[in-house]
Amino acid sequence: MRTSRAVPLLATTLLALAASGPQAAHAASPQEAQSRHGAHCAGQTHTRVPGARFQQRTCLDDLTTTGLAGTPYTDTADQAGLTATGTHRPSGVPGVQIDGYFADGSRTNTTHGWNHDAQFVIRLPDRWNGGLVVTASPGNRKQYATDAALSDRALAQGYAYAATDKGNTGPDFYRDGTRPGDAVAEWNARTTQLTRAAKRTVALRYGTAPRHTFMTGISNAGYLTRWQLENHPELYDGGVDWEGVLWTADDAPLLTSLPTAVAYGQGKADADDMYAAGFARGSEFLWPYHQKAYWGLTQKVYRAEFDPAYDPGCPGDSAGSTTGELLAPCASDAVYAYAARPASVRRAVARVALTGRVGKPLLTLQGDLDTLLPISTDAAVYARMVDRQGRGPLHRTYTIEGGTHTDGLYDSYPDRLRPILPCYQDAFDTLVRWTRDGTRPPADRSVGRPTGADVVNSCSVRTS
Repeated sequence: MRTSRAVPLLATTLLALAASGPQAAHAASPQEAQSRHGAHCAGQTHTRVPGARFQQRTCLDDLTTTGLAGTPYTDTADQAGLTATGTHRPSGVPGVQIDGYFADGSRTNTTHGWNHDAQFVIRLPDRWNGGLVVTASPGNRKQYATDAALSDRALAQGYAYAATDKGNTGPDFYRDGTRPGDAVAEWNARTTQLTRAAKRTVALRYGTAPRHTFMTGISNAGYLTRWQLENHPELYDGGVDWEGVLWTADDAPLLTSLPTAVAYGQGKADADDMYAAGFARGSEFLWPYHQKAYWGLTQKVYRAEFDPAYDPGCPGDSAGSTTGELLAPCASDAVYAYAARPASVRRAVARVALTGRVGKPLLTLQGDLDTLLPISTDAAVYARMVDRQGRGPLHRTYTIEGGTHTDGLYDSYPDRLRPILPCYQDAFDTLVRWTRDGTRPPADRSVGRPTGADVVNSCSVRTS
């Protein structure tokens, strides 16, 4: 690595360490903010989130990260690594923010000092375009994780925005629940719960239900986008899946490719083994970083979620208390063989499995240099699943050449990588045109890495 990004990027996308809560320095309380804004907040006193156990409403001059940085209403630490330096930041979007939580028995999310999971944020801009964007945290982050990547632009376009922490956070998320798979199953339930509540909140705020609702997300939230459009298509008009994790009843790519990566890091596998496991040729320069920051941690905690009996002593009650402990894989994970495990393990995965039976338009984006979720074992497989279900006309897959799992790595390798975010933004606009006026998106394609262009802020999925 040409720059040292181990600490900030460790908090990225699929697996994130629990980041410290947002700083409240010089921040007004909700009551102080409300009184300061006067007419700007008039008529909004009845806006609420139906079903929330606790909520607080705050009227703000700017709902974007530009205006919220340094306040309790976002968490810049939890956003580390998700965007490249130089990413355009919209600002100047006044409106109402509602923070709160639904009833939950787990306590992994310490944001606001609430020590309560199932936390959410809903943002309602004064100038509303009639739409709603719903997402969830990537990795095991919290509800503010994609504020810079997703919320800022959605708000600038006039959308209401809602995000959930998925019901459990941090590297010890697998301890939530009583049965294998419970923690991930809760992600699905919390996303559905927030979508329904956010729709009603929008109606209370603006006097009418949203005309269009879109589900979207990164990594684990990309998985949730797929799951929601398969299981609750009635709630959405469509979605954009940004490198979603793939769980299927017959296979669990995270638990089949990562053991090889762990073995490679221990000198027990070679490059040919890595290629056979799905890792892309040309991604080798990214392997040392992922060996240090991702592979071991990811394998052991997801294996603990779905197959805790394999090695009860590792990770045990905690994935670790120091950075070294957290990143170190369990020695037994280098030889983990998912196919040889008892049927109960596959039943646990099947509880959260995807089928490909999407019920609304879906666009999938993934980088061809994704070194955590190899595209050959993920997006390519999911596209075939959708086709087998006869839902191909509802789905498109765009391969982003030079894209990897975390946009922040572009800062270290600007000559070899490109951020996916601008391609995601163009894909989102493409989805809107598809669902609103019937303009069909281009067929599956690879989006080339242009030369002489601002790859940080420009991309078109409509050109190869």
